[in-house]
Amino acid sequence: MTPRFSALQRLLHWLMAACILAMLFIGVGMNSTVTPKYLPLVETHKTLGFVILLLALIRLAVRLVVGAPPLPADLPPLIKLGAHLSHYGLYALMIGMPLLGWGMLSAGGYPVVLLGHIQLPAILAPSDALHTVLWNAHFYLAFAFFGLIALHAGAALFHGFIRRDGVLESMASVSAPREATRPGK
Repeated sequence: MTPRFSALQRLLHWLMAACILAMLFIGVGMNSTVTPKYLPLVETHKTLGFVILLLALIRLAVRLVVGAPPLPADLPPLIKLGAHLSHYGLYALMIGMPLLGWGMLSAGGYPVVLLGHIQLPAILAPSDALHTVLWNAHFYLAFAFFGLIALHAGAALFHGFIRRDGVLESMASVSAPREATRPGK
């Protein structure tokens, strides 16, 4: 049997995957519209960003306590290194992007309001120059995040359908069916 992530880790992974993909598309929608839909998209983006931040911190804590299944022993060292580095990058962006957004809004003097009525405190003093730097960082890192997610998904599919080494199954919500072995085989 393939070692798997815990049920909580799998739940957090797939919940966050849905939230992050929604967030990326909402971000694109926000930056490409000037219609009345802009403000509801911004409010949703802020709230979802804060939810992602909380889920990422919980997920990181669970990961530090529970750990992760080992990578296959026959995996080339360079691929193992890539897996580890990509996971560090994903965690950095899952935590860093919401903090960048929060800091950007704080520096711009904009209130961070969640669900239409919960106001978060500013985490930075107002500064037009800092707001611009953080806006650009948030904007361009979103593309890097999307690229890293695509790489992560591609690697998962590579493990699941090319290598068939159990890595994809370790995070799948259900186990993939195994080929039955016949007696004498």
